[in-house]
Amino acid sequence: MTTHPSPSDPAAVAVELERLRSSVDVGFARVDGSLALLVQRSDQTDRAIADHESRLDALERSRWPLPSLAVLVSVVGAAVTIWTAAGR
Repeated sequence: MTTHPSPSDPAAVAVELERLRSSVDVGFARVDGSLALLVQRSDQTDRAIADHESRLDALERSRWPLPSLAVLVSVVGAAVTIWTAAGR
Protein backbone atom coordinates (compact mmCIF):
# COMPACT_ATOMS: atom_id res chain seq x y z
CA MET A 1 0.00 0.00 0.00
CA THR A 2 1.32 3.46 -0.81
CA THR A 3 1.84 5.95 1.92
CA HIS A 4 0.97 9.57 1.37
CA PRO A 5 3.47 12.07 2.68
CA SER A 6 2.38 14.77 5.02
CA PRO A 7 1.00 17.87 3.23
CA SER A 8 3.21 20.06 5.40
CA ASP A 9 6.39 18.43 4.05
CA PRO A 10 7.90 20.89 1.49
CA ALA A 11 9.58 18.13 -0.47
CA ALA A 12 6.30 16.26 -0.84
CA VAL A 13 4.57 19.43 -2.01
CA ALA A 14 7.31 20.01 -4.57
CA VAL A 15 6.99 16.45 -5.87
CA GLU A 16 3.22 16.74 -6.18
CA LEU A 17 3.54 20.11 -7.94
CA GLU A 18 6.03 18.57 -10.39
CA ARG A 19 3.61 15.70 -11.09
CA LEU A 20 0.81 18.18 -11.61
CA ARG A 21 2.99 20.25 -13.91
CA SER A 22 3.92 17.22 -16.01
CA SER A 23 0.26 16.22 -16.25
CA VAL A 24 -0.65 19.73 -17.43
CA ASP A 25 2.24 19.70 -19.95
CA VAL A 26 1.07 16.36 -21.35
CA GLY A 27 -2.49 17.66 -21.59
CA PHE A 28 -1.38 20.83 -23.39
CA ALA A 29 0.72 18.78 -25.81
CA ARG A 30 -2.28 16.58 -26.57
CA VAL A 31 -4.54 19.59 -27.13
CA ASP A 32 -1.88 21.28 -29.28
CA GLY A 33 -1.59 18.17 -31.45
CA SER A 34 -5.35 17.98 -31.85
CA LEU A 35 -5.53 21.64 -32.83
CA ALA A 36 -2.75 21.18 -35.37
CA LEU A 37 -4.68 18.28 -36.89
CA LEU A 38 -7.85 20.37 -37.06
CA VAL A 39 -5.98 23.23 -38.76
CA GLN A 40 -4.54 20.81 -41.31
CA ARG A 41 -7.98 19.36 -42.07
CA SER A 42 -9.42 22.86 -42.34
CA ASP A 43 -6.72 23.80 -44.87
CA GLN A 44 -7.47 20.67 -46.89
CA THR A 45 -11.18 21.47 -46.83
CA ASP A 46 -10.51 25.04 -47.95
CA ARG A 47 -8.42 23.77 -50.87
CA ALA A 48 -11.12 21.27 -51.85
CA ILE A 49 -13.81 23.97 -51.74
CA ALA A 50 -11.67 26.31 -53.85
CA ASP A 51 -11.12 23.49 -56.37
CA HIS A 52 -14.85 22.76 -56.53
CA GLU A 53 -15.61 26.45 -56.98
CA SER A 54 -13.20 26.74 -59.89
CA ARG A 55 -14.60 23.61 -61.54
CA LEU A 56 -18.16 24.86 -61.06
CA ASP A 57 -17.23 28.22 -62.58
CA ALA A 58 -15.71 26.43 -65.58
CA LEU A 59 -18.89 24.38 -66.03
CA GLU A 60 -21.06 27.49 -65.81
CA ARG A 61 -18.91 29.30 -68.40
CA SER A 62 -19.07 26.38 -70.82
CA ARG A 63 -22.83 26.01 -70.39
CA TRP A 64 -23.90 29.52 -71.49
CA PRO A 65 -23.92 28.77 -75.29
CA LEU A 66 -26.46 25.94 -74.94
CA PRO A 67 -29.60 28.13 -74.75
CA SER A 68 -28.24 30.32 -77.54
CA LEU A 69 -27.59 27.29 -79.71
CA ALA A 70 -31.09 25.98 -79.04
CA VAL A 71 -32.61 29.28 -80.16
CA LEU A 72 -30.37 29.33 -83.25
CA VAL A 73 -31.35 25.78 -84.22
CA SER A 74 -35.04 26.64 -83.71
CA VAL A 75 -34.77 29.73 -85.92
CA VAL A 76 -32.92 27.81 -88.62
CA GLY A 77 -35.51 25.03 -88.45
CA ALA A 78 -38.37 27.52 -88.74
CA ALA A 79 -36.63 29.28 -91.64
CA VAL A 80 -36.09 26.00 -93.49
CA THR A 81 -39.72 25.05 -92.89
CA ILE A 82 -40.98 28.39 -94.20
CA TRP A 83 -38.60 28.28 -97.20
CA THR A 84 -39.69 24.72 -98.00
CA ALA A 85 -43.38 25.61 -97.66
CA ALA A 86 -42.99 28.74 -99.81
CA GLY A 87 -41.06 26.87 -102.49
CA ARG A 88 -43.82 24.39 -103.23
